Amino acid sequence: MLVFLKENLVLLSVPKTGTTALHEALKDRADIVISNPPELKHSPVYRYNRWFRPMFSKVCDKEPELCAVVREPISWLGSWYRYRQRPLIDGQPTSTKGVSFDDFVHSYCRGKQSPYANVGSQAKFLEAQPNGCAVQHLFRYENIDAYHQFLQARLATTLDTKKTNVSPSGDLSLSMKTEALFRRKKPEEFELYNSVT
Repeated sequence: MLVFLKENLVLLSVPKTGTTALHEALKDRADIVISNPPELKHSPVYRYNRWFRPMFSKVCDKEPELCAVVREPISWLGSWYRYRQRPLIDGQPTSTKGVSFDDFVHSYCRGKQSPYANVGSQAKFLEAQPNGCAVQHLFRYENIDAYHQFLQARLATTLDTKKTNVSPSGDLSLSMKTEALFRRKKPEEFELYNSVT
């Protein structure tokens, strides 16, 4: 999470949407940088609302605007799947080594997911809160240039991002049957993505 007090902007870090590269590029420009632990760096709207919003309301003249990136749901799962193939976690329950992407998505769609498929939800991460706390500026990962242009204009700075935290390559073959299952079981993920123009 990056906070820009003068510009009245908070950048939420949705996992697997290129936020690490953005953090690296803007950390010296931000007033507050939350990079660890991951539970705080990747604070969803509900956690921001509960922990950070009350603090900012004491020091900010007006409510900070929230900004975030959402990724196409199959691509987002694909990034998680490939990330969990890294050798560092071989043999651990969260490793996807030896698991097909099709099986990974099947497990993600279950009520009780396997540890390797328990990766959260973009829709839940970005869900507006009953008190009105919500993301005002939402961009598609697949159109990251629009996000960068918005930030450069809002922050009056030039962005120079470098690829970091890139997942290893992997086979992302997905059967039509499994894709249909994913769309049926998790429609909120696709509704969120499709709501971003």
